[in-house]
Amino acid sequence: MALLPFAKTGMPAGTKSDAQLESFLRGYSIEVMPRTAAKVESFRALLPGGTRVCIAHIEGTPIEDMLATARRLADEGFVPMPHFPARIIPDRATLAEWIARYQGEAGVREALVLAGNRKTPLGTFDSSTQLLETGLFEAAGFTRLHVAGHPEGNRDIDPDGGTANVDAALRWKQDYSARTGAEMAIVTQFAFEAAPIIEWADRLRAAGITMPIHVGIAGPAKLQTLIRFAIACGVGPSLKVLQKRAMDVTRLVRPYEPTGLVAKLAAHKAAHPECNIEQIHFFPLGGIGATAEWAIAHGGRNARPATAA
Repeated sequence: MALLPFAKTGMPAGTKSDAQLESFLRGYSIEVMPRTAAKVESFRALLPGGTRVCIAHIEGTPIEDMLATARRLADEGFVPMPHFPARIIPDRATLAEWIARYQGEAGVREALVLAGNRKTPLGTFDSSTQLLETGLFEAAGFTRLHVAGHPEGNRDIDPDGGTANVDAALRWKQDYSARTGAEMAIVTQFAFEAAPIIEWADRLRAAGITMPIHVGIAGPAKLQTLIRFAIACGVGPSLKVLQKRAMDVTRLVRPYEPTGLVAKLAAHKAAHPECNIEQIHFFPLGGIGATAEWAIAHGGRNARPATAA
């Protein structure tokens, strides 16, 4: 796929902001599903070598499709990180089988461990904490485990709209990391406003939760597509950013690009290097090609080693 000559909107080449953005984009990760990965002729033509590629496991996706995607990514020189959604894994035996097959058939040593979107668990697991408590990941030698974060809250975990339960879960996971030696990071749900993300990250750090944060960012997409995904995924306060944009007909016809949001996060990180916010995780809601092209056009060319936090 030919790369499009995107302009770096609002940031002339060589400026301080430009350098901050390029630095922040290095080492980004990106998410795919097996059915969308099958449509990509060559990942090498889109992504920097060594990029971490998370493989979303949507309920109903056969494990064989997940494994085939992981094998392909590994063969093409990328680092596959499959999802392990607790609520669609029926039992410990299935979890052990998946871990063994990913490891044996695709050389996988990384996982994104999360509860999943299913309201009622399919079997015995209800949360990512329960998956980690089995000890199966460390027994298999998985070296990196990512977990979910929710800058705008998660009413499935804290029905009262607070943060007590999710904070306790993150604190447990940080203790787990220290106890087992597993490298861990928090991958957030996507949002469209920088301030709530920064405030959430600062609050976590003040509470002693210092795991690196990989901020979920929606890649370029039609506004209608983003609004649909935002509502389906429970994105909260920052949804108003999209709704306000939708009221402007001249902006409605142009694809949304995350340039302003990423630039604000990059500037904050440059000014506050101690901040937990470390890098970007892309949700390519408008297609992996469009997201990869945007990243390259804005400096995301050279991935940091995927084994680094």
